[in-house]
Amino acid sequence: MIRVQYFARYREALGLDGEQLSWEPTLASLDALRQFLLARGGVWSLMAEPNLMCARNQELCSLDEPLEDGDEVAFFPTVTGG
Repeated sequence: MIRVQYFARYREALGLDGEQLSWEPTLASLDALRQFLLARGGVWSLMAEPNLMCARNQELCSLDEPLEDGDEVAFFPTVTGG
């Protein structure tokens, strides 16, 4: 299983805090997972945003980060402050 969490406006737009997905070899990277989510269509298009931030097992990473069964993934927008 891969535990996926959505934060900030992603959580609001999707209406989900998170979900659990069965891990399979086609989800071998964060980008593959993102493409899987994008394929759902509709509001899921927000996963195509260029400023999408992600973390694997609570560590920031890039979309080319490999995934393994049991990982926790988080998607969130870039945070700015002032």
